[in-house]
Amino acid sequence: MEIKLKYGIDNLLFGMKEQDVIKILGKPDSSYKDEDENVVYMYHTRKLRLTFYKDEDFKLGYMTTSNSGVKLFNSFLIGKDWSEVYPILEKNKIKPFEMDTNEGVVSYFNEPNWLFFHVDYNEIIKIELGAVFKEKEDDFDWKF
Repeated sequence: MEIKLKYGIDNLLFGMKEQDVIKILGKPDSSYKDEDENVVYMYHTRKLRLTFYKDEDFKLGYMTTSNSGVKLFNSFLIGKDWSEVYPILEKNKIKPFEMDTNEGVVSYFNEPNWLFFHVDYNEIIKIELGAVFKEKEDDFDWKF
């Protein structure tokens, strides 16, 4: 599974509708509505959570994964030490990162790519990425 910054993961693109995703991945293992009434699909074996935004006509706007097969810049990320991954990101001009800590889990956030890395015991345990906004606009830059 390859992360394509600002686009999505593999052939899952920000802006897809539920039926587009089902054509690619099949029906989710489970689904629910979050506190904002967004629809969330869970694919357990893929360790993938997809969020369709209610306010955007249920377009795919957010992805979360802890799949050990996820890659960025040809490097596997889950389970890797943050100190191994950060230089790869920096080399590819993915910076700066804001840092936050919650109950021992450190989160690194890169706003230009709407990319989060969650690190526990210095090991990346989860990655989140979201649709980005168009430059100088409040509209999402949908890729589908």
